[in-house]
Amino acid sequence: MPDIGVRDLKTHATEIIRDVRERDARYVITYRRQPVALLIPLDKVDSNTTAMMTEASETPAWDELTRLGKEIGSQWRSSQTSAVLLSEMRR
Repeated sequence: MPDIGVRDLKTHATEIIRDVRERDARYVITYRRQPVALLIPLDKVDSNTTAMMTEASETPAWDELTRLGKEIGSQWRSSQTSAVLLSEMRR
């Protein structure tokens, strides 16, 4: 498996993803020459890993953040959006 740095991954993402998809290539992603991740074809990942990835994206913390966002939105009194207010605060 070849190593690829984050900068090279960013620069050549399209070619790398095509290589993974079409040729079943695998890469070790590095950050400052230290391995941090694997890039492998998803169909080569076992069902346990796929299940863990799905569970991680459906955590109770996200549900709670969504609920809080709706609660804040329902009680929002300003005519400006939160993004505008935060932008003004940063100036």
